[in-house]
Amino acid sequence: MFRKWMAAVAAVALGGTLAACGSGGASGDDETLTMGFSQVGAESGWRTANTRSIKEAASAAGIELKFSDAQQKQENQLKAIRSFIQQRVDVIAFSPVVETGWDTVLLEAQRAGIPVILTDRAIDSADDSLYETFLGSDFVEEGRKAGRWLAERHADADSVSVVELQGTTGAAPALDRQQGFAEAIEGSNIEIIASQSGDFTRSGGKQVMEAFLKSHDDIDVVYSHNDDMGLGAIEAIEASGRTPGEDIEIITVDAVKDGMRALAAGRINFIVECNPLLGEQLMDLARKVVAGEDVPKRVVVEETTFTQAEAEKVLPDRKY
Repeated sequence: MFRKWMAAVAAVALGGTLAACGSGGASGDDETLTMGFSQVGAESGWRTANTRSIKEAASAAGIELKFSDAQQKQENQLKAIRSFIQQRVDVIAFSPVVETGWDTVLLEAQRAGIPVILTDRAIDSADDSLYETFLGSDFVEEGRKAGRWLAERHADADSVSVVELQGTTGAAPALDRQQGFAEAIEGSNIEIIASQSGDFTRSGGKQVMEAFLKSHDDIDVVYSHNDDMGLGAIEAIEASGRTPGEDIEIITVDAVKDGMRALAAGRINFIVECNPLLGEQLMDLARKVVAGEDVPKRVVVEETTFTQAEAEKVLPDRKY
């Protein structure tokens, strides 16, 4: 494996007998870096784009990828990580289903000498030596961007009633986007009158929104933790005879193509971007940590926000 090859090259170089390894030294084909990657699942358009980015980037970088789909279950990720450890991969990367419950398995990886990279989602652990770096978004800031836009838009309103479609219970994006939004609207005329998990899925968003519409007749705004739940909410709103984007405003996070199309059509009012194209950066970080290079503990990707006019402008060239 790549780590062993690096150590062997160093040892040979110190002994001054590198030429004895033969023409060109170890074969690149024989010593390909191997990454074990555990993905949350395929619950949304964002996740599909993220998976595609990782697979394509691994192939382009010449990295052997052992990919596992956790189907949104932590127990599946724990099994996958332990399998990667048993297979002696060079590096493990994963996007945690939830924030807690990782210390034991990551300690096992650490003891096996396998570095770990967190992607997209962070973990809640007192021991940050269990992973090398985190690559992803600032979810709290995403929530703040959504809240600030809404507060500015309705600064003169007497009151604004919001229902919140939360992501998977216990997941970092759900917890952080909720926190950031609450921070941004604190002290304003905006009130969250109901909040429930739609599990980041379109069907979940539709189901929860149907329940909200039955129990509340004063909904002004939907704040959805991702586009897919927001699109599900649109279906429920239209089925109730109301017009999404007009009778009930909608704010979402992600900016995948389906969400951007709805924004350009006026069915969504504002989207906060969460960039799924992390593959190239992940492969670069993987090579660095396996080689023992220092990397930042947190690498945050650049992201923006979109109004209807902005969505119309960028949609034709949108990659996800």
